[in-house]
Amino acid sequence: MSAPAPSPLAIVDAEPLERQGEVLTEAALSFVAELHRRFTPRRDELLALRKERRAEIARTSSLDFLTETAHIREGDWQVAPAPAALDDRRVEITGPTDRKMTINALNSGARVWLADFEDASAPTWENVILGQLNLIDAYERRIDFAGPEGKTYALKPAEELATVVTRPRGWHLDERHLQLDGRAVPGALVDFGLYFFHNAQRLIDLGKGPYFYLPKTESHLEARLWNEVFVFAQDYVGIPQGTVRATVLIETITAAYEMEEILYELRDHASGLNAGRWDYLFSIVKNFRDGGQKFVLPDRNAVTMTAPFMRAYTELLVRTCHKRGAHAIGGMAAFIPSRRDAEVNKVAFEKVKADKDREAGDGFDGSWVAHPDLVPVARASFDAVLGERPNQKDRLREDVHVTAGQLIDVASLDARPTYGGLRNAVQVGIRYIEAWLRGLGAVAIFNLMEDAATAEISRSQIWQWINAGVVFENGETATPELARKVAAEELAAIREEIGEEAFAAGKWSEAHDLLLRVALDEDYADFLTLPAYELLG
Repeated sequence: MSAPAPSPLAIVDAEPLERQGEVLTEAALSFVAELHRRFTPRRDELLALRKERRAEIARTSSLDFLTETAHIREGDWQVAPAPAALDDRRVEITGPTDRKMTINALNSGARVWLADFEDASAPTWENVILGQLNLIDAYERRIDFAGPEGKTYALKPAEELATVVTRPRGWHLDERHLQLDGRAVPGALVDFGLYFFHNAQRLIDLGKGPYFYLPKTESHLEARLWNEVFVFAQDYVGIPQGTVRATVLIETITAAYEMEEILYELRDHASGLNAGRWDYLFSIVKNFRDGGQKFVLPDRNAVTMTAPFMRAYTELLVRTCHKRGAHAIGGMAAFIPSRRDAEVNKVAFEKVKADKDREAGDGFDGSWVAHPDLVPVARASFDAVLGERPNQKDRLREDVHVTAGQLIDVASLDARPTYGGLRNAVQVGIRYIEAWLRGLGAVAIFNLMEDAATAEISRSQIWQWINAGVVFENGETATPELARKVAAEELAAIREEIGEEAFAAGKWSEAHDLLLRVALDEDYADFLTLPAYELLG
């Protein structure tokens, strides 16, 4: 199919970057404009449907599997077979698309790199455009990097590199630096459009293809929209239908009730589902925030993947994927090894191993890590179960039977919020938001790699505990005044820790103020990144 006549171009409203012309070509901008005109109106309708569903959850404090799609859950269908490059996904590494990370992730020994334009990347114009350029340069093997200490980085031979699966931004985020018809183009269509247009044929020539992770999906109707985007895009550039492959993150509580329907909508392009964690918990708090004590989560670190409602979610995901011939990908091991403390590493590596052993034993086909040093740990867990097999999709997990109520049975947790949990939420929230406002989306904090989902669960827990009137073990009640007191203490501690000069050079006061705003406002913001984006340079 020949490409349609070019649309009037999107307007770039940003200071020009070196080499941006290689990404923002007239042809690429025409493609993005066509995506915007065709698909943004439906995107807007789907965002409105999210609000309607949230209002219904507020009214009922419940969720259930959809009656109108029972025929899909009961039907006999499979997703398209995995392409060779995505058949073995036993270890996946995640991270932003800066130049150093691009080389290290591709060289890491992981089977897949989630090249992230979403939660691990603050959406500065520089990150958006130079990230695209780094991927193009990597596929053309013209990428290298020299660190300030003189260490150089270069790609290994092609057969040793990870397969790239790119994650565009979620449907709710706009890209204010690209305007068309008087409005911002959705960030999802910018990230997808630029990457797909420049690299689809390049990737086919390399024996791979344009593969994507789809974040923040809340319903099968949103998956249907992505499928329509894929069909149009493949025709537009003249590649075969089914070349695109998408893995959907099941990181919202509503999507957990529509896993089969999501795979069905994407069935010609689906390659799997992934079990998130922090975003999933954030979604539970957001949707059931007025549901009373039975939905109050304890400290985030007390909600492990062995919690009954988390077990229900992950086991249902494995069963759903394997029933339909799709890959089931496990959650993140966020630990960052310490170069100074061998004992910290020993304890953490044991926890990571136990987590990955459990996932492999449950039937997952692979899992995520945040650091190259964890690739061998995760690989050993999956090697022990898989051996030479690329996956374990033949494990159908027909022993799993999950009810609607089990997925939201938060009250089954034998843990309560603590004062230390409040302090940790404030600490991590301020430190992460400050880095994000400086353009960093993946941040090492207290030996964990944190991303935007971390800040979301942190501020959501503060909000929930205050609104539920939680009484901590020290007798103090969660109130706005207590949150402000803790935040002021943490800001003073950070100032003392890093020194006056570094403090003044950072965005610490802005981060403190934004955390309190989204944690204390009576009108709960759907996403922290929306008000944060207004402050981003």
